[in-house]
Amino acid sequence: MEEPRKYKIEEEMNKLNLKSYKAASRLIPKYLNIAFNTFHNYRKLPMNGKADIPYATVIMLEGIFGLERGQLANYPIEEKRLAQLIAEDAQPIEEA
Repeated sequence: MEEPRKYKIEEEMNKLNLKSYKAASRLIPKYLNIAFNTFHNYRKLPMNGKADIPYATVIMLEGIFGLERGQLANYPIEEKRLAQLIAEDAQPIEEA
């Protein structure tokens, strides 16, 4: 079985007809100003791998595929507000 991927790029590419798929394979790397092989590698990033796609590139890919922010990721992203982080970090002051 194939390892899960970090992003849904391959799934979005596979939704295209053959003519659009070929055009996308050629045009997307050019638009993102990256090499074809880099785009190919982005499509195959494993879920548990350390490699990632730059933030701005992810946003551009979401736009290309008509996705909302965060929809390209193939995993949930936990979000917390700063106030929550501060509250969780607060240490009770011990009295001497």
